[in-house]
Amino acid sequence: MAMAEQGSPTGVDQNCFNDGSPTGVSQVVCEYESKCDSNTTNAEEQMAAQEVQLNNTGEKRFMCWECGYRTDYRSNLSRHVKNHSEEKPYKCDQCDYSTAHKSALDNHLPQHTGEKPYMCGKCGYRTTVQANLTRHMRIHTEDKPYKCDQCDYSAADKSALDKHLAKHTGAKPYTCGKCEYKTAIKSNLTQHLRTHTGEKPYKCNQCDYSAAQKSSLDKHLTKHTGDKPYMCGKCGYMTADQANLSRHMRIHTGIKPYKCDQCDYSAAHKSALDKHLANHTGEKPYICRECDYRTAIKSNLSQHVRTHTGEKPYKCDQCDYSAAQKSSLDKHLTKHTGDKPYMCGKCGYTTAEQANLSRHMRIHTGVKPYKCDQCDYSAAHKLSLNQHKTKHTGELPYICRECGYMTAEKSNLTHHVRTHTGEKPYKCDQCDYSAAQKSSLDKHLKKHTVQKPYICGECGYRAPDKSNLSQHTQSKTGERPYRCDQCDYSAALFGTTLHLDQEVGSSNPACVIHQTCILLQRVTVLRTGR
Repeated sequence: MAMAEQGSPTGVDQNCFNDGSPTGVSQVVCEYESKCDSNTTNAEEQMAAQEVQLNNTGEKRFMCWECGYRTDYRSNLSRHVKNHSEEKPYKCDQCDYSTAHKSALDNHLPQHTGEKPYMCGKCGYRTTVQANLTRHMRIHTEDKPYKCDQCDYSAADKSALDKHLAKHTGAKPYTCGKCEYKTAIKSNLTQHLRTHTGEKPYKCNQCDYSAAQKSSLDKHLTKHTGDKPYMCGKCGYMTADQANLSRHMRIHTGIKPYKCDQCDYSAAHKSALDKHLANHTGEKPYICRECDYRTAIKSNLSQHVRTHTGEKPYKCDQCDYSAAQKSSLDKHLTKHTGDKPYMCGKCGYTTAEQANLSRHMRIHTGVKPYKCDQCDYSAAHKLSLNQHKTKHTGELPYICRECGYMTAEKSNLTHHVRTHTGEKPYKCDQCDYSAAQKSSLDKHLKKHTVQKPYICGECGYRAPDKSNLSQHTQSKTGERPYRCDQCDYSAALFGTTLHLDQEVGSSNPACVIHQTCILLQRVTVLRTGR
């Protein structure tokens, strides 16, 4: 057949599909009518015959000449072709929103009315979009209808299956013309290109927020609606973001899908694996132009640079708080919501941060993954290991620019600097009390709650904290554990002894008799009791 020799991807000449209509498929005009089957004179019948022939080859019958999209249905192609056209005939009569598809306009309109007509019969979840309800229902049914034909993977959403399939083929056919970026998913390329153009086509109709990706706008809109369609069937945790739910579920399942190919390390999150891999290579390709800071993680450099610029791009929409890191904003937002989605299955401890739960679980498991490479010390927390290592190195890298105070711990320097600035960032929400340190605020709050969990075994005296109970016990025993290393002076109460001649704000108290610094001895006494 002459048409099959024209080089068309489908074996059907383009001229048989295009009569000048916007879609190219509404009518079929065949320029080779004289060469076609003489018994098939009607164009629609001729195309039907072509479709049957193509369908027998296993190929999808209708193809977009712009991008290669194929489908078995003419109506699907008609809708698809509109994506290439700038025509958006469906207009919202309440704002300037317009779209190529009526279904998209129908989804948009409830944002003006506040109507959420689609409701889950299991838990009462409501939404403006039927597709959202369909996805939500899979939480209850655990239905994963999209199956991989090469392994036993299944997914609740087709997009998730498409991403998975790329792992089998390794193909990344979509390439950025601006840089070397390649991807297996066309939508990923579309989103990537906006990093070059700065385009943010997704607009919030309730504020001036705009986004490069629809998923980002969807997350933002939940701040206005309070909608949290994704729910954990184990503990009731709810979130506006499906990715958050997937990460949360690993708390219950213990799944760590990200494996190191050089050792037996595995992680629940890809970011954790990326950080781990840097331990093997030692490579730190990301360098700060302002100082000597180097890192293996690009996002770490972005966060570090803000220490120089003072930029705080993450804004709270409920108060004037802003942060340099998104994780800091996420922590802050829990103060407004009171949300503590991460719960310990052993004791009921709840927290707003997954990292806090991970650290807490080591209390139950006794795991101490952080090992010292110079002795047999191990710790449950990396911060504890870093503090320990300074005993070997004697390093005091954190220095106060005001007075020269040096310390091995960054948090100590932060607390110290407040003696110069007078800053008291920790505020009591029940009175006007404020403190320079969180521990001081925690002690103060007990005055409001009247909690006194620490009890003296001798007389029943109750104290709000452990240090108060220790002071009480010393008053009964006559114990004087705090000693001067220059003379035989001793005291029962650490920090209030008149033996120390200390000016207000000084970090180096001295023995009145010998006028020498005893700061290190005080720390030793406090920690060892000697």
